[in-house]
Amino acid sequence: MSDPDDQRLYFLLQRAAHRLRTAADRRCLAAAGVTTAQLGALFAVHDEPGITQQGLARTLGLRESAVTGLVGRLTAAGLVAKEAHPSEHRAVVLELTGTGTEALRAAQPEIDRFNAELREVLGDEGFTGAATAMHRLAYWES
Repeated sequence: MSDPDDQRLYFLLQRAAHRLRTAADRRCLAAAGVTTAQLGALFAVHDEPGITQQGLARTLGLRESAVTGLVGRLTAAGLVAKEAHPSEHRAVVLELTGTGTEALRAAQPEIDRFNAELREVLGDEGFTGAATAMHRLAYWES
């Protein structure tokens, strides 16, 4: 049973994130064959073609070792291609493949439906306020 007066913000954020990620993963896998983590990486590569793995790690807020595994799975699935960096001999740049672009296209309607459902639960003001608050927390320097 939930308590609407529960003020344990960190606990509630963790619980909400888990529930949202689980639901979104299930839906994105069904719609486009990718998880939300993979989708986040695909959007980052789409938004910044030629991004390095180090840049992707910064963008996603992940350790480089985690991004190495993620990129490995994306390249194995044919969603992302790695190419040699033009000036850094040990670095690679990432580009979306046609399959990666199609995965983004296939996932978009499901993302839109998911956001519409969240907007319905929270109301327009609540949705906008939550997005603003989550953005602040995501970039908060404690």
